[in-house]
Amino acid sequence: MLPPPAGDDPARPAGLRIGPLDLAARVDEALRVQAVAFGLSEEEVGIRRYIVQRHMTSPGARALGAFTEDGALAGFVYGMPNDRTHWWSTIVEPYLRARGEDGWLDDSFVITELHVHPGFQGRGVGRALITRITDGAAQTRSILSAIDTDSPARCLYTALGYTDLARKVLFPSASLPYAVMGAPLPLRRP
Repeated sequence: MLPPPAGDDPARPAGLRIGPLDLAARVDEALRVQAVAFGLSEEEVGIRRYIVQRHMTSPGARALGAFTEDGALAGFVYGMPNDRTHWWSTIVEPYLRARGEDGWLDDSFVITELHVHPGFQGRGVGRALITRITDGAAQTRSILSAIDTDSPARCLYTALGYTDLARKVLFPSASLPYAVMGAPLPLRRP
């Protein structure tokens, strides 16, 4: 378990260093953070390992990590330019089209995953990760999906300027509905 360090420096949220992450090389460590933060089973971790490794071969895919002083991973984010042929886009496109929002699938940077170890949540780590990765995007906007419930994650996304583009989006094998959210870039700052 990672102990939460103290700190208020926005450049080092919770006393962590934010920087590039070789996600393919550290996929198991990242998935351990995701498993704790998101409640994944070992089977789900195995499936996601394959997905993450495949995603990181996509053109423009990038990852950032939040690192403790000893180099342990306390959180991570990764994303890529959206491609309408990607699995995620094919699932959300009918929901977006029904609301006249399917144009968001073009010229968008997708936040594929964003997870922070519970010991570091609520300290600005997620905000630092998502704003830094989108600041480096060539696209004019960002899209993501989040479980469609009131949660700290959805509150963060709203504070950054994301709005609901579609709700009650059902992904195969997901037990809960999701919301697809979009925001113009750069993201809103507090």
